[in-house]
Amino acid sequence: MTFRLAHLSDLHLAPLPRVSPRALLNQRVLGYLSWQRRRYRVHRREVLDALVADLREQAPDHVAITGDLVNISLPAEFVQAAAWLRQLGGPDWITVIPGNHDAYVEMKWREAWAHWSDYMCGDGTECSGDERQAFPFVRRRGDIVLIGLSTAVATPPTFATGRLGRRQLGALDRLLDTLDDDACRVVLLHHPPVATMTDYRRRLVDADAFGAVLKRRRAELVLCGHQHVFQLGALPAPDGGAVPVVGAPSASLHGGDRHHEGGYIVYDLAPTDHGWAIDLELRRFDPTTGSFARVFKRCLRQGSGEAGIRLATAAS
Repeated sequence: MTFRLAHLSDLHLAPLPRVSPRALLNQRVLGYLSWQRRRYRVHRREVLDALVADLREQAPDHVAITGDLVNISLPAEFVQAAAWLRQLGGPDWITVIPGNHDAYVEMKWREAWAHWSDYMCGDGTECSGDERQAFPFVRRRGDIVLIGLSTAVATPPTFATGRLGRRQLGALDRLLDTLDDDACRVVLLHHPPVATMTDYRRRLVDADAFGAVLKRRRAELVLCGHQHVFQLGALPAPDGGAVPVVGAPSASLHGGDRHHEGGYIVYDLAPTDHGWAIDLELRRFDPTTGSFARVFKRCLRQGSGEAGIRLATAAS
């Protein structure tokens, strides 16, 4: 039976809540100035509303959101994002992992991620209230296994790098080794783990270590975001093939050209006699109609274990 998975990323929910001067006595001031100068014009709530309407028509079995729900990590932003998530659907239907904007500054768990912690907990578990122990988490929907990772760390000004860390990488290695062969392993993280998908100041600093885990342990699909454009890449797989790595565009973007409009991705995952077949459909906002439509559809994996992409990264 085919499982339909929707992939959203980089929502950057608007509007920005009221900001006190005291809240800007840190790195937030740069993000606030960026929002006031430009970002409020390109991350539009009406685009996100149109996406939600289209998402309901597509009727996915599950929704994965790969980070950056908020903008500058104001406490009120996390409350606002939690309310938006609950309007979209329940935590049994939606899985969330954090992005760098969700960790713009160091914050206490109860003031930040606690507001949507039930969307990023493993099946039958409760979040510990400590981000160092909350990841990776596992959610299983039939034979589909969603593995949530966090690359979200506070960074110096002008940097937006991410990090998994040794503990999380080790746990991921052990986890992938224990899953049964029939499972379709879908790994979620915010920062692209392929070097050519991002630049130095926005990179995943331990991408090589993550790639080494996937070269040793099987995974069918890696989903990420961060770059605000659709990206398609790959990492080496244990069988000598490739693991597809897909970066989703920003869900709320209104950039003025077809490559910089809001979008999301729908995957159809189907078991075959020789593994998992994966079809990808990119859906994008059309400003002329005010609604979302298919841009293209592509087979990522035939079910033979061979990915339908080259190991070199392609982006559009």
